[in-house]
Amino acid sequence: MTTGGAFLARASCDGTDVLTSADEVVATLQERCGGDVPGPIAIPALRDLVQRARILGLKLARRMEATDGQDAISAWVEVEPDPETGSCQIGIVSWQATPLPAENLNETVARRIAIDRTVAELIAVLDGGQNIITVNAEASDLGELCEAMLAGVGRPWTDFIAVEGSSHRQPVHWRLLDGAEVRVPGSERKWRATLIPKADVTGEIQAFELCLTSETVLPVPVSPPLPAIGEARMPSNEPGPVGRDIAPVLRQPIARIIANAETIRTRLAGPLAEEYAAYAADIAAAGQHLLSLVEDLTDLEVVESDDFNTAPDRIDLADVARRAAGILTVRAQERGISIDAPKPGEHLPAIAEFRRVLQILLNLVGNAIRYAPDNSQVWIRLEDAGSRARLVVADQGPGLSSEQQVKVFEKFERLGRSNEDGGSGLGLYISRRLARAMGGDLMIDSAPGQGARFILDVPADLLALRPTTAQQPESDCAE
Repeated sequence: MTTGGAFLARASCDGTDVLTSADEVVATLQERCGGDVPGPIAIPALRDLVQRARILGLKLARRMEATDGQDAISAWVEVEPDPETGSCQIGIVSWQATPLPAENLNETVARRIAIDRTVAELIAVLDGGQNIITVNAEASDLGELCEAMLAGVGRPWTDFIAVEGSSHRQPVHWRLLDGAEVRVPGSERKWRATLIPKADVTGEIQAFELCLTSETVLPVPVSPPLPAIGEARMPSNEPGPVGRDIAPVLRQPIARIIANAETIRTRLAGPLAEEYAAYAADIAAAGQHLLSLVEDLTDLEVVESDDFNTAPDRIDLADVARRAAGILTVRAQERGISIDAPKPGEHLPAIAEFRRVLQILLNLVGNAIRYAPDNSQVWIRLEDAGSRARLVVADQGPGLSSEQQVKVFEKFERLGRSNEDGGSGLGLYISRRLARAMGGDLMIDSAPGQGARFILDVPADLLALRPTTAQQPESDCAE
């Protein structure tokens, strides 16, 4: 080792990477990284250097980069291992601390909201007045609440969920809620609620997402035995083995993995070297892809049932389009894309299931945003075709050839997208099945270099209802 007078600080560790002693600067960084002295080395870059020196059996000298939550640390470190015991002597030759830039409060809030959305066990889409549009929940103790909220579409969410200790006028202002504890009927777990606003380009809030999260995880349910041959089948609109047994078991742990990875990536749990934050980002992205696949497989199982059907009602396609645009506005704005949706005065009556039409539009508009170039536009247009009501989603993306148009509605077809792009390749297949189950169809009109137009066609009146999926021949060719 270098002579003692050349070191600014010293430290030592045993053969199991436990920091047994450390001078002040190293000890302070160790503590700010979440460790103790003595205790396992909590400084990622130092732990890597120690392990490398021990494996090679050589004295190593390297530059170490770290953060302590206040400063960015750059230090020159020498590590000399003992070949017999595996312990290491650590010497700090130089040490430079540079103050970290002030944290952006808006970015911090956005990261926490993303984590809340990931681990939420109930997500409800609300309009600008906090009235319920649609609700999705999987946990067994949320069934009573979910059923009541679905039956109460159009009413304020606070009619069904009580905010603990709130004396504010209902509905609760989203800034005042901020993770407040709430009481959920039918559940003994402690819950907290977060409202995520969705604003348009003018900053006016058009919609909200309501997320319910709990720190307590439900035990894994025991699946009932499969029915014997010849017994009555489960109703097709109910989830099958994937949705009933597999998805609920997988969804919560995957969501926790994503949330923990996001917490690490965004350094909410403490300072971390950039390369480790990148590893955490990869874990979170892979988890999101897996979670999306679980959701898509659950939908696939339902729509492929032989007698799958929907619950048609009188809806306004213009209203559904405006709600879908409001929900996806923030995602579009991140890439400078504007969504040109039907204006408030526009209306187009149709006969279809509101929840399923919204699901289709979220998929179509989400795809348009994914494929459209930055700083472009996505259009949602209405067409009154007499007995048919049509809604068109158009983008300025690369467009599709005639061969690609044939394939685009096939299962697991991703048209050359890489794994990093996300998506399961099931969205358009499921959307077309849903459209046909409502007596309508989903078609495409496109050409290379001219963007794509996806056309949702549904009945405008009861007399225009077409045969449902079970009766209508399946064709993957665009009309």
